[in-house]
Amino acid sequence: MSHEAFEPETPHLDFEGTTPYEDYVRADVLTHLQHTLSDDPGEMVFLVTTQVMELWFTVIVHEWETAANALRGDDIPTAVDALKRSVRELEALNASWKPLGQLTPAQFNAYRGALGEGSGFQSAMYRRMEFLLGDKSASMLVPHRGAPRVHAELEKALHEPSLYDEVLRLLARRGHAVPDEVLRRDVSRRYEPSPRVEEVWTAVYAGDERDEVARLGEALTDVAELVWRWRNDHLVATRRAMGAKAGTGGSAGVAWLEKRARNNVFPELWTARSYV
Repeated sequence: MSHEAFEPETPHLDFEGTTPYEDYVRADVLTHLQHTLSDDPGEMVFLVTTQVMELWFTVIVHEWETAANALRGDDIPTAVDALKRSVRELEALNASWKPLGQLTPAQFNAYRGALGEGSGFQSAMYRRMEFLLGDKSASMLVPHRGAPRVHAELEKALHEPSLYDEVLRLLARRGHAVPDEVLRRDVSRRYEPSPRVEEVWTAVYAGDERDEVARLGEALTDVAELVWRWRNDHLVATRRAMGAKAGTGGSAGVAWLEKRARNNVFPELWTARSYV
């Protein structure tokens, strides 16, 4: 056995161009997208956190579209896998409120004026998330008329079945009594709860917990719970930073967020539990 000291191999350091890591992650692009508009040092964390949120919105939209496509093909396991991944991503997204949740009014006001009419309400990727959850409105396309690609993507999402629409269609194909008026509804409009859909979920939950439809229901409930937590964390962070003032971008601020926080995603999955 050699008594020479073990020398770890030196990693490859010399590349002709940029590193393979940079080519894949585009870190140089990501880390130079931050252009603050005020001299306040706190604006940087606000800007970076908001950009991180946009990236999480993007991957969550990808997961929910993957789940919707799988359900369209009657592939529940693939859909559940995508939903479970999105649960971990929603947890990370919701943690983004931590750096912002401690802002005092004075700290937020130090750079709030630099935002002008900018508001998270205007996020196109967040709007795609909402559309996938069944919370649709054609008026939400209006702010994006000046960005043709973004507007086209949102318009497409508006007229496609939501994730929940695909769930209900699958339930119908599996022999559950989802009413025709729900299956044939105008999918460009906001989903409204149905007592008969509630009965379907009641029957699912009264049956075998190991059934894949029941497991799908629980994966959807996990998603819905974290969406509710996102909305409430947003409400609390906003209330702490600015009280009851009008929001940037002309929204009603806290009053609007309070209304949003009262709305459950996939409503019958919650109400059906009272009858199991």
